[in-house]
Amino acid sequence: MPARQPRPTRLLLLTALTAGLALGAPVRPAEAQNFLERLFGIKPERPPVPPQRIPEGGPAPGAPEEPGQPGSAAPEAARPAPVPRAPVVLKAPSEEGILNQDLQLNGTTGALKLERAGTGLTATVTLPGTKVSQPTETCSVKLGGGKPITLTAAGKPEGVPRYEAPAAECPLRLDVAEGGVMVTTVESGQTCTFSAADCATTPVGLWGPPAATLIPRAGEFDTARGVADKSVRDNYKLMTQRARREDVRPIVAEQAAFSADREQFCRSYAREGTHGFCHLRFTENRSLALATRLGANTAAPTTTVAAPRKPKPKPSVEGMNPDAFGGPEPE
Repeated sequence: MPARQPRPTRLLLLTALTAGLALGAPVRPAEAQNFLERLFGIKPERPPVPPQRIPEGGPAPGAPEEPGQPGSAAPEAARPAPVPRAPVVLKAPSEEGILNQDLQLNGTTGALKLERAGTGLTATVTLPGTKVSQPTETCSVKLGGGKPITLTAAGKPEGVPRYEAPAAECPLRLDVAEGGVMVTTVESGQTCTFSAADCATTPVGLWGPPAATLIPRAGEFDTARGVADKSVRDNYKLMTQRARREDVRPIVAEQAAFSADREQFCRSYAREGTHGFCHLRFTENRSLALATRLGANTAAPTTTVAAPRKPKPKPSVEGMNPDAFGGPEPE
């Protein structure tokens, strides 16, 4: 087998090196190593790049600037919500919306019906309760023997029409709400006891429609609730701004207790967590009461409730539809 002949490039390089050595030219080690690497085709490694020193005057390129460093913009502080210049007034309810309606305490028990009698109103009321001798048993009492009771108009001290029945066996105060009536007792205490009927009644609460008629309107109530909540916050802010320094603390305490008062008043309404009817009406009446305390005219509303958004239709999914075969609906 013939011997392998060197490539022309290697032969020329070897001849040049030999000639250089013959002429006595000095050859440095680095040049010799470079020559040998080129001779035998060895790819030299790249020398390591020395780390670059980052100047102390600023952060590395692309790095986020820390707040407080020279040249960095300070984060913008959260601005407080603006205080309204005038009270926010919602649309006040009217008696016309609840006349001749069958209302129940918390939408479940008792009966209350308001009717027009001349220029005034009458109320037919059946109060639910429990027996004094047997607290586990229920009972009911019809005020006035079941006949309509004449109500006395008490104006709008808290922005909504108020009526009272001071001569009834259980003196009641009725504040009109949209679609219902908020009932409290005129005298101290929330319970009226009828010894002859062996019955103790607690009429305090919202008398309104049953839950079955309210659930389809849950979306409408939710939209209106957002507007009512904001109006309450705005009116409280305005009250705090206008009040003297010594009067600010009671206003703040009242505002802090608002949510607890609402929950206490509405917790017994049937299916309240599903439709939110009682929470909405309580909030609306509180907003109107605050606007009245601020000197606003509740007959001229300054804000309206937008119509609830219609839910978007769900996209159709190819495949079997379990509802088409009469399957049980999820609870």
